[in-house]
Amino acid sequence: MSDYIKAATEKFEALLREQLARVERMNEQKDFVDYAKLPKIKIGICGGDGIGPVITKEGERMLKYLIGDSGRVEFVEIDGLTIENRVKANKAIPDDVLAELKKCDVILKGPTTTPRKGDPWPNIESANVAMRKELDLFANVRPVKVPDQGIDWTFFRENTEGSYAVGSKGVTVNDDLAVDFVVTTTEGCDRIARLAYDYAKKNGKDHVSIVTKANVVKTTDGKFLDLCQKVAKEYPEIRTDDWYIDIMTAKLVDEKRRTDFQVLILPNLYGDILTDEAAEFQGGVGTAGSANIGKRYAMFEAIHGSAPRMVAEGRDKYADPCSVLRACVLLLSHIGFQAEADKLERALDICMFEEKKLTITGRDTGATCEEFGNYVMETIEKL
Repeated sequence: MSDYIKAATEKFEALLREQLARVERMNEQKDFVDYAKLPKIKIGICGGDGIGPVITKEGERMLKYLIGDSGRVEFVEIDGLTIENRVKANKAIPDDVLAELKKCDVILKGPTTTPRKGDPWPNIESANVAMRKELDLFANVRPVKVPDQGIDWTFFRENTEGSYAVGSKGVTVNDDLAVDFVVTTTEGCDRIARLAYDYAKKNGKDHVSIVTKANVVKTTDGKFLDLCQKVAKEYPEIRTDDWYIDIMTAKLVDEKRRTDFQVLILPNLYGDILTDEAAEFQGGVGTAGSANIGKRYAMFEAIHGSAPRMVAEGRDKYADPCSVLRACVLLLSHIGFQAEADKLERALDICMFEEKKLTITGRDTGATCEEFGNYVMETIEKL
């Protein structure tokens, strides 16, 4: 056996051992935390970098406006997740920041910069990917709604496995061959499927679609599809179908078919791509929030990036807060403040789709982040 094949095999063996150990930890996990039984819910506010601190501040202001006087929550400011601090520590999440995050129950997080080839930063892992793995936030939940087009979709993207699980641990075998890995586990598939079907049942949804490329990626996508279909049998009142990712991408733009979709379950990479496409119907990724759900922790965020160019051009105060405000809807619902979540969601629908008295353009031609937040609060007062 040549030296380069032997070296690659050793790396693959180490990777398998690491993933099997992760499976053991997953199988030992207990039930979801019951927020109603906590004496106080700690909400970490982590601004990130770029436009993150601006829009996250608006989200924090909205949460304090809605539940700050409830006596049930405590807000914790967590700095240090900037690209500069992460590079200094040479870690996706510096140890002291991770320790602070783990002291919280839920986290409202701003966008963070992920270095790519050609950037002036070292190739450290995505802070989002690292946080999802460290806190085992296995479900990325992204709702998209456009009432006048009959669109009301909720995506359940598996968040810790698939192509992203070991995305920084691929193997360059030699100058001619590089290999990356896709990870799919029984527990990982089962828990994302159960969360999606449970959501559908509790929210009066009667249609779940499973999205894979199992006809080509037969082992890992095949396992994902088989296990989701197994869970589906426990919910006979819900209609289940399955789609390949390429045709599903097309059907979301098919006006005759797209209104039929309600809840969608997808592996990690497909979910990342498809939800960005879906967000465009709602007004772009700047309008979409997401929840990252685990059994012990949960993190809520915008789905877009940190937009460093806006900061460099002095336009950060004009950043659109709708993404993080939509994330606040999910956060409020998750910790048991459903009435407040409903009010905020309704106000956002009015401000974004119906009245539209203020427009966010990202420049001085539109409202500032704070002005739009004030508009939403004024609308809540009228509900």
